Order: sequence, then C-alpha cells, then structure tokens
Amino acid sequence: MSEIGGRRTAGRIVETEAYLGPEDPASHGYRARRTRRNESLFAAPGTAYVYFTYGMHWCLNAVTERAGFPSAVLIRALQPLEGLDIMRRRRGGAVDRQLCSGPAKLCQALGVTGRQDGVPLTGSGALRIVRDATRQRKAIITTPRIGITHAAEWPLRFLIEDSPWVSR
Repeated sequence: MSEIGGRRTAGRIVETEAYLGPEDPASHGYRARRTRRNESLFAAPGTAYVYFTYGMHWCLNAVTERAGFPSAVLIRALQPLEGLDIMRRRRGGAVDRQLCSGPAKLCQALGVTGRQDGVPLTGSGALRIVRDATRQRKAIITTPRIGITHAAEWPLRFLIEDSPWVSR
C-alpha cells in the first residue's frame, strides 16, 4: 500500500524474487559489499530497499534478514486493487493489466522513488506491506529468477499460479 503524494494506491503482491545475501551472486549484497547505494539492504527486516536501475527505473525490495545480513525480496508484480485511476495517470494511461506487471511498473504506479529507500514497510508509514485481511490461500509456484545473469537458474521467483497480473 502506498500513500505517497497524498494519493492512496494498493495492490496484492502476486510475484516476488528472493535475493539471499552474501553468497548470492545476483544479490546487491553479494560478498557483503556495502555501498551508499545498497546501505538499506543491510538494515533491519521490514525495511524498504529501493534502488535505481538501468538509469531509469526504481525497484522496491523488502529486507528480510537480521540487520547487517543483506537479504531481500524484490516485489516484482502486484494485482492493482485501489487507486487505479492514480496508477493509470502515473503510468501514462497504461491498461490495467500493465499497471504493476513488473518491478519498475509497480514502483511508478505506486509513486515509489529513492525517497522511500530505507523507510519501514510496517506500521503506518506512507509505504507499507500489510497482511491480506481475507487470508485467502493461493497456489504459489516457483521458477528460476528472471532478468538477471548471475544465478538466474536458482528457483527463487515465486508467483501466484495463473495470476494474470505477473510480469512476462
């Protein structure tokens, strides 16, 4: 859920990818190298790690391990649920299926930028992850990660089976 810029948008997470820390060659925390760019990756669990990629896109991750251990989950896709009109404007009139079907798209739709890097994703902040009140159980499938070159074959991409909202 995002309440960035005074506008509320929300979606259900339907696709993620895990990055396992110092031993994962695809992780920004590989070999535990700390930089100004990845400092939030070393924060406490539940912290947003937002980074800029390809010189044009923001990507949102949720830090998952203890402080000092650089592990996170990339939020790859959402099923848009609230604020679709705002998402459409932010995404330049994209069709609903394309609003949040990729990490950069969902950041644009939610209004996430580097300003949210390091913020807590729990509590009542402007950017947060909350448990689905319905607690519906969905079938989850696992595939290799996509869009990377190192350790791409590792089965660390998780998506809701048959969801029309996932990327690619």
